[in-house]
Amino acid sequence: MNQVTESGNSSEQNTVNVICIKWGKKYGSDYVNTLHSMVSRHLSRPFRFVCFTDDFEGINDDIEVKAIPKIGFKDFDEQLPWTKGHGWLKLTCFANPLYDLEGPTLFLDLDIIIVGSLDEFFEPEGDFMVIKEWDKSDATGNTSVFRFNIGAHEDALEHLKKDPDAATADVRNEQEYITHFVDRQNKLKYWPEKWCRSFKRHCLRPFPLSFFQEPRIPEEAKVIIFHGKPHPDDALEGRSGKWYRKVLPTKWIAEYWR
Repeated sequence: MNQVTESGNSSEQNTVNVICIKWGKKYGSDYVNTLHSMVSRHLSRPFRFVCFTDDFEGINDDIEVKAIPKIGFKDFDEQLPWTKGHGWLKLTCFANPLYDLEGPTLFLDLDIIIVGSLDEFFEPEGDFMVIKEWDKSDATGNTSVFRFNIGAHEDALEHLKKDPDAATADVRNEQEYITHFVDRQNKLKYWPEKWCRSFKRHCLRPFPLSFFQEPRIPEEAKVIIFHGKPHPDDALEGRSGKWYRKVLPTKWIAEYWR
C-alpha cells in the first residue's frame, strides 16, 4: 500500500483504490508488478493497489492480492471466465461488498502504459468515468481505464443475473454491457479525449511514415492503451503482431513501462 500523503485545501486527501484483474495465462505476474510500479510513480495521493487473480504466484509482496470476487452467479463463480465469446471478469468488480474496499476506485487494464499523472483521474465528478471507445458512435466506452465507487453499480450485476441471455442480447462484450447499462441511467461520463490514447490509433505514424519514424507519445496523454496486437513488450521490440502494420522498436516504452 502506498504510504504517501498529500494535503489539499488544508485537509488530508482520502485514500483511493487502484485495481486490476489477472486471470489465466495471457499476462504474467510481471505485468501486475509493472503496473503497480507505474501507478506508484504517477499517483501522488494515498492509494491501495489491489490485484484480483486466480494465481498469486510471482506477484510482489507489496501488492495486495485477492481472489477474483464471487458474485453469486454460477457462470462467473464456477466457470471463470463467464463468456459470450469474450471474458467478462471486470464485472466482478461491481460486487457489493468487494472485500473491505470502499470509495473511489480506478480500474486499470494490465497492458497499459502510464506516461502522465493519474491524480487527475480522481478529480472529475461522475458516477462512472470511462474512455470513449474510438470506433463507436454510440455510448460504448473502452474499459481499459474506468472509475467508479465501490458498490455503486451492483444493479448491473443483478440485471445480468436475472436474465443473462436477455441482458446480453444486444452487446458483444462486457464493456458494451456496463457502459450501455450506466448510460441508460444517465450516469456515464467520459475522460477528456487526450488523456487515454490508443497505441495503434494515436502513437503509430501513418503509412508510409511508420516504416521510418518511431511511434510517439501524443500530446497531453496520460495513459497509452494497447488493445489487440501489439502488446507493450511487442512494441518495445518492434513486433507488430499483424503483417499489415509496421511498428518500429519503440524505445520510450522502456522508460515508462517498468
